[in-house]
Order: sequence, then structure tokens, then C-alpha cells
Amino acid sequence: MPKIDFTGSVAIVTGAGAGLGRCHALEFAKRGAWVVVNDLGGTRDGTGSDTAAADKVVEEIRESGGEAVPNYDNVATVEGGERIVQAAIDAFGKVDILVNNAGIIRDKTFYKMEEENWDAVVGVHLKGAYCVTRPAFANMRENGYGRIIMTTSGAGMFGNFGQSNYASAKAGLVGLANVLKLEGAKYNINTNVIIPVAGSRLTEDVLPPDLMARMKPDFVTPLVLYLCSRQCMDSGVIINAAMGYYSRTAIMTGPGAILSDGRKIPTPEEIMENWDSIMSLENPEYFDQVMTMFGKLSPLLQ
Repeated sequence: MPKIDFTGSVAIVTGAGAGLGRCHALEFAKRGAWVVVNDLGGTRDGTGSDTAAADKVVEEIRESGGEAVPNYDNVATVEGGERIVQAAIDAFGKVDILVNNAGIIRDKTFYKMEEENWDAVVGVHLKGAYCVTRPAFANMRENGYGRIIMTTSGAGMFGNFGQSNYASAKAGLVGLANVLKLEGAKYNINTNVIIPVAGSRLTEDVLPPDLMARMKPDFVTPLVLYLCSRQCMDSGVIINAAMGYYSRTAIMTGPGAILSDGRKIPTPEEIMENWDSIMSLENPEYFDQVMTMFGKLSPLLQ
């Protein structure tokens, strides 16, 4: 089995001062990557800042013989995203890998969700991915190579009570990845999505203490490293990772029901009568892009 090696590669990991991001950054460095450790150093609700979080991880990497530089910018601003990427270019000359990991939570039921809490969470997770990925993508295009990771959540894919802001942002990252897999293909830029379940400051009051202790971030990082390797050729996949369990999640489309010749408008009663067929997910199909799905409509375009 060939060894996955990142010697000469430059990786940016956002939110790398603790938890999953720290684990990713340390392991990239152990395998030879030069790492930009980004962390604002705020609390888990996004308030405050402290350079110590990023500095400590950089110190760990350097003490182990690796190369790393800290960055303290906020991912949720265009200027911050540009500075994060520029830090990699200034220190190491390029960007090969970007792991969008930074995150905050401000959980409330939707009825009680104020605009401030909505905007703050969407700003870090979804806008933050835009702000950092766009300048990184530009550098990757110039170099003809790149690997990008979006970190989504089961809340975004399946729902979770009290997390409407978080779930919306996380689902949005899947949509962004679906587009980047297409736009990056000709430049050898792969974009993939992970759904991690791991003990961190974001899950410390969600997971029971005994379960949180067992769900180490270390179980997620091997997946990230493989997806960011030259050996991995997949793009646009969504992979679950928890405690050594890994599986693919995908948005699938059922066989459906054709209730028209392409001219006649079906009635609501016909929809009701065929509801079981419309709802069926027996023998579902996966479409790699929306234009492929339009092929299902070909019988109606004759």
C-alpha cells in the first residue's frame, strides 16, 4: 500500500486551534505538509479572540520538526479570508489544500432565533467557507492542483432540533461543494465533504460525557488526509466519519411517476392518487449535476 505523503504540500486548516482542526493540522505536518494554522481564538459562540490557540498548535508542530505559521483572522470576512490565503503564499509560496473547519454554534429553536444569531452562525460556516475558499481556489487554479474539504454536519443533512441556523449553513456547504466539484474539475481541484461526529467544544453539551470521551477527533482526521491526498481522485462525495465508522451519504432521486405527456397539466387529485410512486425511493438514482437530472424529462420533450 503506497504511503500518503504531503511533503512539499501547503495546507490551510481553519479553526485549527483545538478539536478537529488541531488534529488535522498536526497530522498534515507529521506527513510533511507546511501548515497554516488559522484560529480566531474566540469562544464557541464566536465572541472574543485570542492568539494563543493558533500559537500553541504551531508550537506543537515545530517542536515535532514540522513547519507551520499561525493566522488569527476571522474567516467570516472577505478581508480575513484573503489574509489567511496570503499567509500561506507569503510563507510557503502556494496553497495545495484547504480544510474549511472553523465553526461556532448559537443554538435556539427557530421560533426564538434572532437575526443576530442566524447571521453569526451562517457567517462563520457558510460565508466563511466562501471567504477563504475563493482566494484559495484562485491560487489552486493557477497551479493546476488543489484539494478542498467542506465540513458539514448531520444537522444539515438530516436535521437536528434547535439548530436551524447551523443546519442551514451546513447544508449550504454541500451545495457549494456540488458546484466546486464541477468548476474545479479541469484544474485538478477536488472538493469533498465530511460529516464528522467527534467530541469537541461544539458538542460538549450535546453528546453524553462518556460518549464524547470516546468520539475522538483522531478518528476523523485519517479520512481528511485521504481526501486531500493525490491518491484520492473522487470529488463531490459526502463521507460520514465517527469512531472508526465511515460511509457515504448522497442525495438520491427516486424513479418517480410521469403524469403528463409534457403538455397536459396534472390535477392535484392525480398527484394524490400517485403519491406512493412519487414518494418511492426504490432503486434510486444519483445525479452528478442538475443537467444530468434533466435527462429524466426527455420522454416529455418528444
